[in-house]
Amino acid sequence: MLGIGEHLICLDKIPKICLIITVGNKILTEVKVMGKKGKDIVGVDVEDLIKDLNKAYCDEWLAYYSWWYMSKVVTGPGYEDMSEFLEKIAKDEEEHASEVANRIIELGGLPVANPMEIEKNANAPYPKPPKSTSDYKGIIKTVTDAEAGAIDVYNKIAAKTLGKDHVTYQLVCHILAEEVVHEEMFEDLAE
Repeated sequence: MLGIGEHLICLDKIPKICLIITVGNKILTEVKVMGKKGKDIVGVDVEDLIKDLNKAYCDEWLAYYSWWYMSKVVTGPGYEDMSEFLEKIAKDEEEHASEVANRIIELGGLPVANPMEIEKNANAPYPKPPKSTSDYKGIIKTVTDAEAGAIDVYNKIAAKTLGKDHVTYQLVCHILAEEVVHEEMFEDLAE
C-alpha cells in the first residue's frame, strides 16, 4: 500500500519538514528541508521563489488532469495514437509536479495542498478540453497553448535562478526541455 506522510523532526528546536513516501514498510523517497549552507547559497528571495514554484506546481497538475482526461475520452480515426501521446505527456506532467513539490519542500515551503486551490494558484486557467472528443485540432491547440505557457514559466524561473540557485536552475531547465519536446510533439501532429 502506498502511503504519504509528513513528519516533523526537531533538531536544536528547529522543526524540519520531511515528506516520506512509502510502499508498505519500504521508503521510496524522502524529501527534507535543506540545511543551513544549502539555504545560504540560494541567491534569490526564497519565499518569492517558492511562490513561483507553487504556481508552476499548480500548472503541472492542471495540465496532468487535462491530458489524462483527454487520453481517456478521445475518439475518432486514429484515436489510439492520440490517446497514447496524451497519456505519455500526462505522466511527464505528473512527474514534473512531483519534482517541483520536492524542491518546494527542500526550500522550506509546502506545495499547495487543497485541490480546490490549484487553479486559483496557477499561472494560467485549466486547459479545458474541446467539447468534441474527436476534435483533434482543438486537442492539439489546447496542448500546444498550455505547453507554450509552461515554456514561458520555466524560462522565467530559469532566468531568475541562473547563477543564483543552481539546484532549482537545473531542475527547471530539465522540465523546460521536456515541455519544449511536448510542444513540438503536438505541433508536429498539426502538420
